[in-house]
Amino acid sequence: MIARVLVAMDGSEVAERALRYALDVHGDAEIVVLHVTGEPSSMMGEATGMALSEDPEGEIRDQAADVIDRAREIATEYDEEVDIEVAVGRPGKRIVERAEDFDTVVVGTHDGTLVDRLLVGNVAQTVFRGSPVSVTVVR
Repeated sequence: MIARVLVAMDGSEVAERALRYALDVHGDAEIVVLHVTGEPSSMMGEATGMALSEDPEGEIRDQAADVIDRAREIATEYDEEVDIEVAVGRPGKRIVERAEDFDTVVVGTHDGTLVDRLLVGNVAQTVFRGSPVSVTVVR
């Protein structure tokens, strides 16, 4: 029996589908949404704001706000509640680290650009290969 489900959300449509899948299939389980924002760096997209901010924690909360709000909206549509966690780091690695506390992980996948795959890596692939528990990849 699946009692605890970790759902990775990054703000994409496919991540929303992953949460919907988890709510449909594992509605009786405790569902935790994990949003991972990149490590502060002057070289990396949204994380640049964190690196340059006087309040990095506030910047992290601001970046995660839309994802958190959307996760709660989707859960409300299902008349369910989800717990939400925000982490900082490399998404695939952080999801794998958290996975050991769950029975299964649900992630969305999208191809991304070649540059995304080379620089960032494929998060779903990292989770699938490294997770200590079963992983469902939703397209």
